[in-house]
Amino acid sequence: MGTWRGLRVAFILGSLFMILLIIVYWDDVGGFNLYPLQDPKHESLHSDSDPQVTTGQPRSSFTSRANTSSAFKSHTTAPSTTLVPEEKRGTAEEQTNDEGKKTQERKEEKREDEEKETSSATEEEREQEARKQRIMDVCSGKDAVEFPGRTRAFEQIPNRELDHLIVDDTHQIIYCYVPKVACTNWKRVMVVLSQSVISPSSGKPYTDPEAVPPDLVHNSSLHLTFAKFWRHYGSLSRHLMALKLQHYTKFLFVRDPFVRLISAFRNKFGRPNEDFYRQFGSVMLRRYGNLSGSLPETAAEAFAAGIKPTFQQFITYLLDPETEKEGIFNEHWRQVYRLCHPCQVKYDFIGRLETLETDAEHLLKLLEVDHLLHFPSGARNRTAASWERDWFKQFPTLVKRELYKLYEPDFELFGYPKPDSVLHR
Repeated sequence: MGTWRGLRVAFILGSLFMILLIIVYWDDVGGFNLYPLQDPKHESLHSDSDPQVTTGQPRSSFTSRANTSSAFKSHTTAPSTTLVPEEKRGTAEEQTNDEGKKTQERKEEKREDEEKETSSATEEEREQEARKQRIMDVCSGKDAVEFPGRTRAFEQIPNRELDHLIVDDTHQIIYCYVPKVACTNWKRVMVVLSQSVISPSSGKPYTDPEAVPPDLVHNSSLHLTFAKFWRHYGSLSRHLMALKLQHYTKFLFVRDPFVRLISAFRNKFGRPNEDFYRQFGSVMLRRYGNLSGSLPETAAEAFAAGIKPTFQQFITYLLDPETEKEGIFNEHWRQVYRLCHPCQVKYDFIGRLETLETDAEHLLKLLEVDHLLHFPSGARNRTAASWERDWFKQFPTLVKRELYKLYEPDFELFGYPKPDSVLHR
């Protein structure tokens, strides 16, 4: 009896021992995991085991199959276990290095572009500060240039002389337009920003400045100017002007004064223009043309007969004291300081036609509207500064000096050099 019980105990112990061996064996080959909760490092090394046992979360069948296959290979093909991963790891490292180099190159290129933009912006800002400082110096009397209205206050400027200051309340912009200095395109920009004009083709406000008809933008009723404030706001008009001048961004564009005169003459008297022929051309021809008989009634008839004002007659008209006695200069040849009052209005941006493209781009960014529109392309037949000498060579030096004196404030205020080649030939 004791022997039989001993055999039974031995059998049971042997069976338990065999079961333990089997369990250990299965655990080694990955068929059964005896440690479902492992530390992260261990788990990563044994991620090929049965996912239902190790994580308790479902995975895709594709992942399970791939993991099982990987585990099988790692235990059955021991000689190649160090070669394949090393090759893959080497390739991965090379790819990582290449990607790292490309990323670094892109960062360097981006940094260089940003540095160029910053340098360019800094240069533009310095140029703007220099232009504004020059105006302040001239207006303060440092350059000993005297001109009417230099020392008067803004409140002393008559309303009728504020008709070139266009106001856009939506974007808080004030633009003083100067004829023959890209004002058509800048008025187009103001029309688009104000959303005040409906396009006949779309039935919606214009969104592209180039789509706005040039003749349309010169309709004075389209733009709100300071000159109209009295009609809209009555006794509050001057107070509102002061507030807007203080808080709005103010800009204007200027041009070499003599080149602007050439451009005005070419545009208004170089081809038939009925309004300018009746108002000014016929006056020039009667006074300085030495013509016998009556003048043609229309510009078309006058041009057909070869009768038209010359540039010399135009300059003589400007220098004639009787001209301003009869009426203020037309806006196309009126001095900029009389149109925009730079000694009374502290402009935030002074652009130049000579650098129109870069100045326009800079200004649109300053106004924070560069995402809304682009400045229209300029005229192809723009009057060049190099023409100045040829156009003025027919004049005596005394006449050229008198003309310079008439426009000297604009030369000095906006930093244009005295045209010695014109004045001394």
